[in-house]
Amino acid sequence: MKHVPTPERSAVTSLRTAGRTSVLIVGGGINGIATFRDLAMQGVDVVLVERSDFASGATAASSHMIHGGVRYLENGEFRLVRESVQERNSLLKIAPHFVRPLQTTIPIFSTFSGILSAPLRFLRHGSGRPQERGAALIKIGMMIYDLFSRDGGSVPRHKFLGRDASRAAFPELDPRVKYTASYYDASVHDPERLALDVLLDGLAANKRAHAVNYVEAIGMEANGVRLRDHETGEEFTVAADVVVNASGPWTDLTNGAFGRSTELMGGTKGSHIVLDNPELLAATHGNEIFFEHSDGRIVLIYPLKGRVLVGTTDIEADPRERAVCTEEEVDYFFDLIGHVFPGIAVDRSDIVFRYSGIRPLPSHGDLAPGFVSRDYHVTLDQAENRPPVLSLVGGKWTTFRALGAELADRALEVIDRPRSGSTVGVPIGGGADYPASPEARRDWLSRNLPRLDSVRRELLFERYGTRAAAVAAFMDAGTDSVLVGGVLSTRELEYLVRREHVVHLTDVVLRRTSLAFTGGATAAVLDELGRALAPILGWDDFALDHEIERCAAELERYHGVAVHAATAS
Repeated sequence: MKHVPTPERSAVTSLRTAGRTSVLIVGGGINGIATFRDLAMQGVDVVLVERSDFASGATAASSHMIHGGVRYLENGEFRLVRESVQERNSLLKIAPHFVRPLQTTIPIFSTFSGILSAPLRFLRHGSGRPQERGAALIKIGMMIYDLFSRDGGSVPRHKFLGRDASRAAFPELDPRVKYTASYYDASVHDPERLALDVLLDGLAANKRAHAVNYVEAIGMEANGVRLRDHETGEEFTVAADVVVNASGPWTDLTNGAFGRSTELMGGTKGSHIVLDNPELLAATHGNEIFFEHSDGRIVLIYPLKGRVLVGTTDIEADPRERAVCTEEEVDYFFDLIGHVFPGIAVDRSDIVFRYSGIRPLPSHGDLAPGFVSRDYHVTLDQAENRPPVLSLVGGKWTTFRALGAELADRALEVIDRPRSGSTVGVPIGGGADYPASPEARRDWLSRNLPRLDSVRRELLFERYGTRAAAVAAFMDAGTDSVLVGGVLSTRELEYLVRREHVVHLTDVVLRRTSLAFTGGATAAVLDELGRALAPILGWDDFALDHEIERCAAELERYHGVAVHAATAS
C-alpha cells in the first residue's frame, strides 16, 4: 500500500492563512503558555508555536513540586520566596484538581552543622563549601519561611521533632537521624495536564488566539518569523508586532535562528527515576522526604501515583543535546535513598520510568549550579528590519502565572496597549467550580458523570477535574469502547485528538496520561492505543507502524522503558 502524505492540520491552516498576529510566542512550555493565556484573556491576538508537543521540554521534566523555595532564603532571594509562596497558595485555590498540599519532612543528622558556612554562602552567593545543614540552621530557616508562607494562618506552622518522636513517625529512617522538620508545600500531580489546561483557557477565551504544536521557528524576516510545520515539512511566515522568546533552556538557540547571538542561558541537567517499591512507598508515610545530601545537593523522595519519585541532580548541560538520566545518576539516587532509609533495598528492577531535563537557568559562569538564581528576568532586543524580541531568562513552575503576567505586560508595552484584565485568582481549567469536600465531590460525580461506573468516574475526575463533565458528554455522543483495561476509551481518545491537540502516540502515553510514568507503557498497550488512534488521525499501516516504533524508541532511549513494540503489518 502506498503511504498517504500527512495532511495539513486545520490549526496550521488557520495560522498560515491569517499570516500575522500582534504577539508571537515561541515556546510551548508552561511559561510561554501562561503568557499566551494572559494575553488571550485580554483580547490580544496572540499566536503560540511549539516545535514539539506542548509541555514536552523542561516543563515535563520537573520534580512535580509547587514550592515556596525555602532553600532560596540562603541565597538571599527574598522577593522570589515571597512571590513563590503567594503563587503556591493561589494555585492551591485556582488549580485544586492538580495542585495539592504536600507535607514535606526533612531528616536532620546533626545539630549545628553548616552554621558557619551558611552566612558565607549568603554573603558570597555560593562560595561556601557544601555542607549538610544541622538542626539549628534549619530551624532558623523554617521560622523565616513561616513568616512568608502561612497565607494568613491557613498553612500550618512547621513542626520540629526530636530523635524519639521522629523514629515513631518514621520507623524506617536511619537511626542516626537526630531530628525531623516538617512543613507544608504543594505538589502538582500532572504538570503536563495543568499546562494544557492553561493553554485551553487561552484558546477558549479568544477566537483570535492560536496555538500549534510541532511547528518550529526557524528564522526571522523583516516582517515576522519563518515557521516550519514538522508534520508536513511546509514553511511559511507569520508577521508579528513583537516576538516573545519563551524557549526555556533553548532561548539562545532560538535567538541564533533569528540571526542574533546571545549568551543568556546556563541551564543544568536534572534527572529523576520512578520506582515501584511498596516498602519505600510505605516508609514515606505520604510525606515528601526532602533533604540535603552529603554533597550539598537538595534531593527528594516523593510518593506519587502509587510510585516513588526520586530526584534530582544538578549537572552542567548542553541544550543542543537531549538530556538523559545516566547510570551514574541512578547510582547516586540509590545512594541517597540509602542515606535516609538504609534498611530498604532498591535496585534497577524497581525502576519503571526515568526522565531528565534542562533547567532554564541564567548564565552563571563559575557559580556552583545549586546557587544559581531561580528568579527570572526579561530582555528586549530591538533591531532594524525585524520585529522586537523579548527573551525570557529563567523561571520556575511555581511562579508561572506571575511570570506570564509580567511577560505579557512587557509585550503590551511594546505594542502600546494597556492591560485590560488580570489572571489573579482566576480558576484554571478543571479547577473551576471544584468541589471542596468529599461529600461535594461525590455529589458532583453523580450529577455530572451519571452513566459511568465509580472507578471510571474517579479516573476521569483525577485526569480532568471539572472538565471531566465535557469529556463525558463527548464520550456519550458516540459509540465508546474500553481501552487499556479501562484506563482510556475510544471516545476519550478521540476527545484528546479533537480537543487536546494530540498528534502522535507519544503525546498520549507521555503527556495526556500517566501511562508511561507509572510503568504502564507496555508493547501491548502501545499497539492497542496505536490501532485506536489510526482511524482518528488517518494513519495507514505504514504510519501506524512508524508511530508505534517511534514511541517505543522514545521510551527506550530517553526513559529507560524496555519496550519491544508489535507492529501493525
